[in-house]
Amino acid sequence: MPRPVTFLCAAALTVALCLLSMSAAHAGPLRERLSARRGDAAPTEAGLPAGSRVLRDQPYGPDPAQRMDVFVPPGVRGAPVIFMVHGGGWRRGDKAHGRVVGNKVAHWLPAGAILVSVNYRMLPEADVPTQRDDVAAALTKAQSLAASWGGDPSRFVLMGHSAGAHLVALLAAAPPAGVQPWRAAVLLDSGALDVPRLMTERHAPLFDRAFGTDPAFWAATSPRHRLSGPTPPWLAVCSSRRSQACDQVDAFAQRVRDTGGRIELLPLDLSHGDINSTLGEPGHYTARVDAFLRETGAVP
Repeated sequence: MPRPVTFLCAAALTVALCLLSMSAAHAGPLRERLSARRGDAAPTEAGLPAGSRVLRDQPYGPDPAQRMDVFVPPGVRGAPVIFMVHGGGWRRGDKAHGRVVGNKVAHWLPAGAILVSVNYRMLPEADVPTQRDDVAAALTKAQSLAASWGGDPSRFVLMGHSAGAHLVALLAAAPPAGVQPWRAAVLLDSGALDVPRLMTERHAPLFDRAFGTDPAFWAATSPRHRLSGPTPPWLAVCSSRRSQACDQVDAFAQRVRDTGGRIELLPLDLSHGDINSTLGEPGHYTARVDAFLRETGAVP
């Protein structure tokens, strides 16, 4: 009896070692695939139009986080500029993530547009108003350099996803001195456009970390409450799978209209992440964004 048991144990051990060996052999590629799905992989320059330039880590301030990547198609003059601000709950994320720029670069560079992707200081070192100031500083710097890249500083499109959409909306609602006018703002599924309303409803803990418990701070960091007059046109995209996000968009849209502005709403049956990562892929979604940008004169 002991011999069959010993044999079975030895066989099981052999199979386990074999599986472990196979797992180790595939761990690298699997990890890379999972990383790419999460958006951790930076887009490759090999996929850009021939002759494109990629200017990495361009500074707009002294802090290492105050950097932007610039993707420039070949031979452009007076090109529109897509100014992209990543999300991540105000405490994580990166300008080089594939989900942030991959499909956008692949779509807009061949169309003759420049894309700028921005990093900024994050929680807990930098609070939300400081992050807004970083985005404003990056925008001012990008507008000042646009002509040297072949861009037109008067043809900027402000774009952000999630927390980045909130920061774009906060900046655009009350632009600080030094920011030149822009053509349009595209908000990709922000859940924080009416912060006081958000904070008095059931909400995720990440909003507590960003906005705290002070109603005065809520109002100061709320795009809906900061907006006081007409601005360039808005396109607000929201995931119809997240009722709170679309409710926030509706409240903000009413305020835009009340102050004499123009806004288009685009609810989509996409996840929060896919609203970011799939923009630029062929289809209805990208076509709607392109149509809006053409109507505003931001792109040809």
